[in-house]
Amino acid sequence: MSSFTPNGLIVAHHGISVEVFFENSQRRMVRVKRNSGHVVGDNVTVTGEVLKRLPRRTELQRRDARGGIHLVAANLDVLGIVVAPQSPGGFIDRAIVAARSAKLLPFLVVNKCDLDGTAELLAEMNRVYGRSLPIFAISAKKQSGLDRLVKFLSEGHRGAFVGTTGVGKSSLLNALCPNIDLKVGSVSDYKSMGRHTTTVSTLHALSGGGELVDTPGFRDFGLVDISIEELAEFFPGFEDHQEAPCKFRNCRHHSEPGCAVLSLVEQGRIPLERYDTYMEILGEVEKLRAAARSKEWKN
Repeated sequence: MSSFTPNGLIVAHHGISVEVFFENSQRRMVRVKRNSGHVVGDNVTVTGEVLKRLPRRTELQRRDARGGIHLVAANLDVLGIVVAPQSPGGFIDRAIVAARSAKLLPFLVVNKCDLDGTAELLAEMNRVYGRSLPIFAISAKKQSGLDRLVKFLSEGHRGAFVGTTGVGKSSLLNALCPNIDLKVGSVSDYKSMGRHTTTVSTLHALSGGGELVDTPGFRDFGLVDISIEELAEFFPGFEDHQEAPCKFRNCRHHSEPGCAVLSLVEQGRIPLERYDTYMEILGEVEKLRAAARSKEWKN
């Protein structure tokens, strides 16, 4: 093999090695350090055994409950947030803000629509988020409602699904990518180029177009490096205030005079419950920013 290979794409991450799919349709496993920072979706070049990452267009990060920061994937343009009955609260809003701040288009997938109680969940999701982002109602198990989602993804999107454990994310990937079977722990390579196990994350090409990154399920979606201004701009449900902007550009929508969001809350156009959720997340962001400033001063 030549010491130089063409530009490639990381399509699978196995912890201490990554699989790279090259422009010449070849593939190759390359060893990396366990905390190398490389993720599925990265564009790379490989010279010998040295892998070099090319600049990223976008990257999606999340913070876990212990404060650890995780890079979910790179070079995405859409993010699917999967929910089902009994999904924990707060996850959706944080994921939407994270997606928008990362310049990704978020969309909502309500799974398990074949189960009792999902009709109420779907109605609630439409009420709260219907004006903010696309919503897809599906049953991965029954493979119903998938056509509209497939059409959306086939428009050249590279996306990932995020969702807490138990929402049926693996079943959804199985339904969209019939050649893989994540339920039994095996994970397909890019464009059906083989199978590996103990894979952290993989990229799959859809038959009709588009690509999906499979990421491990997780229980939380804490925000990373989100400014107060970004939260104020990207929080779902506050879109109407853009028609009549706040008096101050850096308005936190807290108690500032001339705040358009507070006016909409008073008018009942923004439900008080949504504003309360915003204030809860605002407190988290302010606390994180204060901790970051304190750390900078100590250093």
